[in-house]
Amino acid sequence: MPLRTRTLPAAALLCAGALLTGCGAGTDAQAPPAVTDAKPGDAPGRPEAQTVPVADISGLGPRTMAEIPADSRQVLVVTGEGRDSSASAVALHVRDPEKGWQRTAGPWTAHNALRGWTEEHREGDLRSPIGVFGLTGAGGLLPDPGTALPYDQGPEFTISGRGFEGEPLDGSFDYVVAIDYNREPGTSPLDRARPMGGERGGGIWIHVDHGGPTQGCVSLSLEHMRELLRALDPGLHPVVVMGDARTLRR
Repeated sequence: MPLRTRTLPAAALLCAGALLTGCGAGTDAQAPPAVTDAKPGDAPGRPEAQTVPVADISGLGPRTMAEIPADSRQVLVVTGEGRDSSASAVALHVRDPEKGWQRTAGPWTAHNALRGWTEEHREGDLRSPIGVFGLTGAGGLLPDPGTALPYDQGPEFTISGRGFEGEPLDGSFDYVVAIDYNREPGTSPLDRARPMGGERGGGIWIHVDHGGPTQGCVSLSLEHMRELLRALDPGLHPVVVMGDARTLRR
């Protein structure tokens, strides 16, 4: 059943950009010092890693493929141009029991975080987390476009201000899909729980592109967000595989 819009405390009715620092930022914000990436580790909310016993997905190496859960038959791949790049491409794949992995949508152009990617995401580092994460909740300012995911609609998804390149952020949260990085799977994208602690960041979403880098999210055009929401199938246990191209080829 879709999630119903809930009445939140007054503090939660501020723009989502202030609530969820993984997404859009104003140009007046001071960027924190660069972060040195640590070795990857297991993270709450990340699906259990198992080997997928079918043909590999193009662009993903054996180590990355091994992190995809065996029961996941739908994979969204976000491939960054470089470790420090905010440009990326997104493609959706479905696993056919006879033919293996088949690309069913994309590649679509996308943005990720201003400073690129990291395997040890920290609050405010302006990098998107690398890894394999579940896709179990969606929402937005606009009505449900026809997704099978639980969908939370409401004014809490309003955002204003300008991004890193001076572009307006209005409409960025018209549609969002929550990435299960440091959050409770299956809850509303607005859920504030952070199993790994607040210092590890959170509020990492796939949302509508505003024409520039994000604070940590992945952004797609409005048209492609609608297409993605309609394609994601909870029965296929969808996950997102995200990172820079070199890391994903491992």
